[in-house]
Formats: sequence, structure tokens, C-alpha cells
Amino acid sequence: MNLLSVENLTKSYTERKLLDGVTFGLEDTDRVGIIGVNGTGKSTFLKIIAGVELPDEGKVTKGNQVNIEYLSQVIDFDPDQTVIEEVFKGHSKNLQLVRRYEAAISDEHTPTDLILRLTAEMDSTGAWGLESEAKTILTKLGISDFNQKVGTLSGGQRKRVALASALINPAEILILDEPTNHLDSETIDWLENHLKSRKGALLMITHDRYFLDRVVNKIIEIDRGNLYTYEGNYNYYLEKKIEREEQSMSIESKKRNLFRKELAWIRRGAQARSTKQKARIDRFNDLSDSLDYSQGEKLDMSVAGTRLGRKIIEIENISKSFGDLHLIKDFTYTVLRDDRVGILGPNGMGKSTLINIITGKLKPDTGTVNTGETVKIGLFSQENQDMDSEMRAIEFIKEGGEYVETSDGSKITAAQMMERFLFDKTLQWTPIGKLSGGERRRLQLLRILMEAPNILVLDEPTNDLDISTLTVLEDYIEGFPGAVIIVSHDRYLLDKVVEKLFVFEGDGQIVSYTGNYAYFSELMATRAEKAPKEKSEVKVKERSKSSADKVKFSFSEQREWDEIDDVIEKLETELGKVCEAIEKTTTDYEALEKWIAEKHAIENALEEKMERWVYLNEIAEKI
Repeated sequence: MNLLSVENLTKSYTERKLLDGVTFGLEDTDRVGIIGVNGTGKSTFLKIIAGVELPDEGKVTKGNQVNIEYLSQVIDFDPDQTVIEEVFKGHSKNLQLVRRYEAAISDEHTPTDLILRLTAEMDSTGAWGLESEAKTILTKLGISDFNQKVGTLSGGQRKRVALASALINPAEILILDEPTNHLDSETIDWLENHLKSRKGALLMITHDRYFLDRVVNKIIEIDRGNLYTYEGNYNYYLEKKIEREEQSMSIESKKRNLFRKELAWIRRGAQARSTKQKARIDRFNDLSDSLDYSQGEKLDMSVAGTRLGRKIIEIENISKSFGDLHLIKDFTYTVLRDDRVGILGPNGMGKSTLINIITGKLKPDTGTVNTGETVKIGLFSQENQDMDSEMRAIEFIKEGGEYVETSDGSKITAAQMMERFLFDKTLQWTPIGKLSGGERRRLQLLRILMEAPNILVLDEPTNDLDISTLTVLEDYIEGFPGAVIIVSHDRYLLDKVVEKLFVFEGDGQIVSYTGNYAYFSELMATRAEKAPKEKSEVKVKERSKSSADKVKFSFSEQREWDEIDDVIEKLETELGKVCEAIEKTTTDYEALEKWIAEKHAIENALEEKMERWVYLNEIAEKI
């Protein structure tokens, strides 16, 4: 069923035309990924569909009963609201009802008949489960204090609260702009599964290529004001895009051959004396204007870098704590010349802290970091660099370097590097203030590379960078002659680039694994499968060894054996009653938490008694 239609949409920003008469339809089964170079209008396209911005021309038509929920990159929040209040700020009838009910029961002066009326409405609309679902989603996203003021949260935490709000609010169309930014790998896995099981249409922008592969069934690429639709996931898109580009190059080659022939004719002194000759000259001019000069050969990305000596970076027994929080404990490593290291771990575990210690921005509490004299670190951090909005993009890049040398001794100019990093000649001379946020991030990355570092340190480089830029960056890293250290949750990037992982495993422990992300993921899955089996085998061996030494019950064991069947039956009965209570308790979250805690306690007691029964039964059989 069609939910929304876009007809002849046009939108310009300053002198740039972002969308040029595009048409698009969205079905209720569509899960669409929007991709394209930063600055091509992806976020603008979503804003227009969400009704946040108006197009210059064209229209967006949606059904009367179609609700749209939109997660923006820029979060608008009330700092005095609590987390749970911010999640429920949507405009759907059920959310408004939940807010009225929560306000009523929190006010001791609310009339009883109003509470009863709201309770009846909550019953009839099935709104009771919303609060429980919201708290579950918040917990999955790493937010556990539901009454914390939003103004006290970090930027990443606020993005998670906004994401929870978008996921909980009932909507036929869910629009997400970079939902995976600031999420760790485990949370991204959960979000993948949640979105795959969600009913309704999905429209989102993301740079996470594995996420696109696993969630979407349609790709829309925005390129020079046009939309190109691919019916499939990201891998399917890659195949079809290559076919489209090959066809485009074939057409371009034919146009160039025709242009050369017409140019020779012009140079022979064609005169516009007849109508036919004038028409031919006009066609030549049109052909000249239509040629795409951007399809030249790719630049060699095997950069030489600054000379690197024998000693690089030696990290010896470093530790770092903030109060009682131990982030790094006794970590030692020697950085090698050709290292490709990825750093993994949940948010807040200390990944950026380790990067700051390695780069000298932060001192460890104990231990040392010794850096070689020839080491020149290029750090691309999450913090945005201050940039002069009036300065032109190419002037900013030339401050870092006029050119870089390749491994064969040739030189790549600043302008050529900018073209390689998707800044065409128009963008190169654009003031920085007129660039999009993603384009400015790309410019900052290129500036660092132009300074010819021999150690490259990237802290969450995929945030706000488009897929095309990430592909160029991966090519650059492949030919980079020095060590590369990357903090990232982008599994695709880690699979393609890194050969070693530092994984934060809690309480300051950093464990090194050889291999990329896919290898590490398989290793963890194998360990998880083996762990319960190994634990069970150990218990059986312990019981066997213990029971082999005994041929009779002690007094206390005999008494326990006589009573254990009744105890197990009683626990099973209690567990059944608690499960029934949980099913009936959907209105009181605090009571629900208590019931769940009691359920876990009974399950643990039951498991312990079952293990004792097995142990005692073995002795009984021997007796």
C-alpha cells in the first residue's frame, strides 16, 4: 500500500541545486536506505518528507491516517525534562493519553473520577504497554536512569533518548537520520533486529554498510540533484551502480569521440553561412557543455608520508582512572611501523581516553608512553576543529600542505587531493561556512592527511562521513606507509582495514586479538556457545569426584534428600504464580520490576535445588 508520494521535488541551497524535479513513492513494506556524498541533499530530502522544510517546487502527498516519526541529526530538547518525559513528547493520541495519566496520578489533588476515566481510556486503547516498552528500549540503548534531566546528558546520550522516542512513537513511516552514530556494536546489533521486526515503512540515512545490508530492501542514491533507485540491499546496489557507471562511461566515451571529430571540423574553418552548418555548430557547443570531465583516471593514493624512524610509540604499563572508574589498567603495547589496529568497546569504557594518552593529549596515572623523534601523528578526533567560515575550502587545505608526495616520488597537489576526496572545482572555492556539516568533517580529514603524518589516529571517523568518503579513506589507508589506529563501531570499515583489535572488556582490562572484526565476532560467538557446555561439564566432573568418595549420606544430606522433592515442587508453584502476576501487571512499572526480580530469585533458587537433587541422587544410587 502506498503511504507517501513525492512529485517533481526541487530544492536549492544558495547556488547549489540539491534536488532537481525528483519523484518518489513509499510503500508500507519499504525499508529504504538513502546514500550519497555529503552535501548532496540527503538530510534536506528527509526534512522535506517529514514536513520540517518546504520544497522550492513540487509536493509531498501522504494519506490522512499516515503518521510520520522523524529523528533528526540535530536534537531539539528541553533541558528540564526528564528522560522518560522527553521520550513521551510525541503527538500521537496514545502518547498524549499516557502523559495525561502520568500527570494525573503524580498530582495528589487529581479527582478520583478523572483517574478512573483515564484508566478506562488506557484500557480501551491498549496504551498501558507504552511506558514499559519505552523503558525497555532505553535500557537497550544504554540509558538506565529514566528520571535524569536531559540537560545533564552528553550529546550521544541525548541522541539515544531521541532515538528511543522515535522508536516508541506509533508511526506508519519512521524516518531516521544517522541513527547508528554514537552507538556501540552491541547496540547497533539490537537496533538492526528491532528495525527488521518493525511493521511499517522505514526511510533512513546511514553510513553503516553492514547495517544497510541487513536492514533495508531498497537503496536510493542522491547524485547531482537526481534520485537513483535500486531494489535491494547495499551489496545489490554496489553491483548495479558499477553497471550504471560502466554504461555511463561507455556513453561518455562515445561522446568524446564525436567531440573530437566535430572539433576537427570546426578547426578546419567551418562557417555558419548555412542553416545546416549553424545547427551543427550549435550541436558541437551543446556537446562540449555536456562532457563530464570528472571521469578521469584515479589518483595514485600510495602516499609516501614523512620518514619514520626505528622507534615509533612504546606504551608501558599505563593505567588511567577517574575517581573510582578504572578505564585502563596496566596496558602495554609497542606500535609497529605497519600496524592496522582497531579499538573496540562499549561507549564510556575509555577508548577515546586511550587515544588521548597515545597522542599525548592526556597523561596516564601510571606508566609511560615513549614516542620516537620522527613520529608525526595525524589525529582525526570526534571534536570539531574551529574553522574560519569565510575562508575558502582550498585555502584551508593549502594551510596543511600545497602537495603530498606519492611512493614513486611524484606529487599530488592540494586541488587534486580535494577532487579525490569528492570536492569538485566549485566546492574547492566555496567558503567553509556554506559547506554542509559532513563536508566540513571531510575537509578536516583531508587537512590532516595533507600535513603528511606517518602515524594516523582516527577516533570515530565514520561519524558524519558519507559512504563515498569512507571508501576513499579506506583506499588511502591501504596505501598509507605508517601505522594506523582506529576507534570505530563501523564493522565494515574494521573488516576492510584492521588486522588487530584492542577490545575493552571491563574494569580497565584491554585484550588484544589478531584479526579483523569478522574474525573477532566469530570467536566471541564460538566462546558463547562453548561456555555453558564447559561449565556444565566442570560441574558434572566435580559432582562425580565428590560422590565417588562417599558411600552414604551425612545426617544433614539425608534430611535434605527427604525434603528436596517437596521444596522443588513448592518453588515451581511459586514461579508459576509470579509469572501470572507479571502477565497481569502492565500498569505499574515499579511493581513489575519487583515481580521480575522475584522471578529471577526463584529461578536461581530452583536451579540450585535441581543441582543439589542431581548430586544427592547420584549418592542415593550408589547407596
